[in-house]
Amino acid sequence: KYSKKFFYKITKTFFDLLFSSIILIAGLPIFLIIASLIKLSSRGPIFYLQERIGKNKKTFNCIKFRTMHPEAEDILENLKTNNEKLRKEFEETHKLKNDPRITNIGKFLRKTSLDEIPQFLNVIKMEMSIIGPRPIVKNEIQKYGESYNKVISLKPGITGLWQVSGRNNLSYKRRVNLDCLYVDNISPLLDLRIIIRTFGVIFFPNDRGAY
Repeated sequence: KYSKKFFYKITKTFFDLLFSSIILIAGLPIFLIIASLIKLSSRGPIFYLQERIGKNKKTFNCIKFRTMHPEAEDILENLKTNNEKLRKEFEETHKLKNDPRITNIGKFLRKTSLDEIPQFLNVIKMEMSIIGPRPIVKNEIQKYGESYNKVISLKPGITGLWQVSGRNNLSYKRRVNLDCLYVDNISPLLDLRIIIRTFGVIFFPNDRGAY
């Protein structure tokens, strides 16, 4: 059993590095187009870095294409102060469904999950895996409760059960349960199923909760 687990771990790491390298090299023209659109649509940097919690509580900067206006924090504070409904929505999910902070190109990038492509750099840096639990921020820790240590026992993933099961349309409790379900049932077959479903979400986004 130990040898199978070790072989799976090595194979998963090799796949992460190989697949991420291929995506970053082959997708370079698309990345340049996206970067240009971000620059043309609003002022500010191309990338957005956010501190996330990785495996064994080690923090890292999660890299995404910037999808928000540079004044996003001021806009959020104003909304939380003047709109009780939006304040509660943000406190419960750390997201806003109709978020005025997001740029026009940002809405497209989020719906198609293209904003997460730079995270393949995090995979190359061995901070993330292609498939794993959702990377969380510090102020989400309390929402995970006793499940926190279980979730951070693995590298967080670019995709995972949460991402292919409804994303932000799910309750927070359901998100945590899906992360724990992955940790408890991690296997090559489960990874394959998640990869297949991820392509479905990317090419047929519909209302998959990506916002």
